[in-house]
Amino acid sequence: MSEARLLAVPAAADVVDGELVDDETAGAEVVVHTDRDRHLSPETVAAIEASVADSTRRAYGADREAFTAWCATEGRATVPASAETMAEWVRHLTVTSRPRTNRPAGPSTIERAMSAVTTWHLEQGHPKPNMRGARAVLNAYRDRLAEEKAEAAQARQATAALPPQIRAMLAGTDRTTLAGQRNAALVLIGFATAARVSELVALDFADVAEAEHGYDVTVYRKKVRKHTTNAILYGTDPATCPVRALRTHLAALAGAGRADGPLFLRVDRWDRLAPPLTRGGRPIGDPAGRMTAEAAAEVIERLADAADLSGDWSGHSLRRGFATAARAAGHDPLEIARAGGWVDGSRVLARYMDDVDRVKNSPLVGIGL
Repeated sequence: MSEARLLAVPAAADVVDGELVDDETAGAEVVVHTDRDRHLSPETVAAIEASVADSTRRAYGADREAFTAWCATEGRATVPASAETMAEWVRHLTVTSRPRTNRPAGPSTIERAMSAVTTWHLEQGHPKPNMRGARAVLNAYRDRLAEEKAEAAQARQATAALPPQIRAMLAGTDRTTLAGQRNAALVLIGFATAARVSELVALDFADVAEAEHGYDVTVYRKKVRKHTTNAILYGTDPATCPVRALRTHLAALAGAGRADGPLFLRVDRWDRLAPPLTRGGRPIGDPAGRMTAEAAAEVIERLADAADLSGDWSGHSLRRGFATAARAAGHDPLEIARAGGWVDGSRVLARYMDDVDRVKNSPLVGIGL
């Protein structure tokens, strides 16, 4: 294996590899990295991958596989990719129907695919490819969709779960069952903490502390790598009070012999807590019975459907609903961001709150029309 080589920089100002070297760096030794210097062990690669959310990692993996397959068909290099390859690939995405939807990907999906490939370059020690042509293609696609009044022209957003919708979702929930008690707590704590479903199902008993005002729930916000401790307060309506719902859920778990571990557990249709799951005779799922993020999202979607609520419901509906409702109640955007673990200046949060602000702060207010 080759070894790192030391190159002496000229003793006076000179040009090295096209760069001007000034007197302050003259005489210094420059390390030229070898293949070994750029090697990452499988353990380090795994650690880097673990820093990315599971859903993002799965989506990026699918995007990279699709890009690799397209490059193979076109006879193009995958990594490093040329600017022309990236532009042609993005154009391909804008005109090729996907099997599931029978239409081309929307702009936001293409943006994600572009990010999947550019980050792939960085992970393999290459600079990002030139994306100027690819972005021009995507911008033209956005314009065309907007002119055609296509649904994909606007970014898809989850419907906000506001208190009236939450009341409707829980009205038909049988709270005498373990599943019903869990679902009520999951929805109300999810709303009260503005948690992503992945953050919600990651909660343990240890993250919940009873307090004079109700409960304190500590949520780890993986995207910003911070913990937030959210004060869970009593609600005015017992049916949608998060404190009462959580207390009932904890008591039900205690009655089933659970006092530690995951806070939200899977429950089967026979109301059995944390039943074993198998596939092909092999155990699957969390051994402790922890719900998956997908299962939590399905609870929200199913409750909205049972309540005959229109809209695009998903696991993100609770988080968006919190931001919208809090802003409508007059709360400061900074406090909303801190409570929900959004970064300061988050464009996503701003978009959620714009549902309220575009009316409340409209320049038409008070001008005498």
